[in-house]
Amino acid sequence: MTTSTESRGLALITGTSSGIGRATAQRLAADGFHVLAGVRSVADAQAVSGESIEGIILDVTNDEHIAAVAARVADDPAGRPLRVLVNNAGIAINAPVEVLTLADWRRQFDVSLFGQIALTRALLPTLLSTRGRILNVTSVGGRIAMANYGAYSAAKFGLEAVSDSLRREVSDFGVEVVKITPGAVSTHLTASGLAASERIGATMTVEQHGRYDELIAAFTAQAEGFARDGVSPDRAAEVISRAASARRPKTRYTVGRDGAMFTAMSRIATDRFLDRVLRSQNRRLATSR
Repeated sequence: MTTSTESRGLALITGTSSGIGRATAQRLAADGFHVLAGVRSVADAQAVSGESIEGIILDVTNDEHIAAVAARVADDPAGRPLRVLVNNAGIAINAPVEVLTLADWRRQFDVSLFGQIALTRALLPTLLSTRGRILNVTSVGGRIAMANYGAYSAAKFGLEAVSDSLRREVSDFGVEVVKITPGAVSTHLTASGLAASERIGATMTVEQHGRYDELIAAFTAQAEGFARDGVSPDRAAEVISRAASARRPKTRYTVGRDGAMFTAMSRIATDRFLDRVLRSQNRRLATSR
């Protein structure tokens, strides 16, 4: 992939209203791309827009939005080719498997997996013609599924699998598929995840409270720690920038020390060992509150 700022072309990024998506839009614009920054509201589109950043309405669960974005890419007024797609949009709905409703499971998958697949399918013919690059933002939760993260991790495990399959399908045609695996990042996703957990907790039965209150307290303490101590979104954007521009990119880039550590642990640790480690961590977090 060329590094000439005169011919970087288009980069489409989903979920740019804040956090990793917003920071990545700013970084890739600075790198010389014209960024199409996907958001879900007109106010957010206006807020994200700037030099070389064009805010566009894109809810990845909306087929009409996806079709409109595909048309925008195909009919770029400056004739710029699509070089990079960053699938970053996602949500976090965290609760024990017993407690989480099927509607919440479907919402998690619609936004964090099926929406990414739908957008990628719509743009893949263009990316094949431009020998572009697909960067899928996964998570350490797509490598190790912690208690209370069942739906979130299931969607991220799915995105991991789709990324691997797609890479093996299209690499011979010049399209690189790269996984970006953040650990703890300080973003608004933490606050929205805590709000969802509180909403779901209000529906729990007395028996469920008895089973899961300690677990939910540990999750809350952990999420607050992410917001306080996680790496900045700018750090993640730096990694995404490297993945977008590398002549021969790696298949995975991790973000943060814990991103690298948990990715390594997922390859070498046994399930029972991880069970013990995570159970001990949850007890320590629960008593810290």
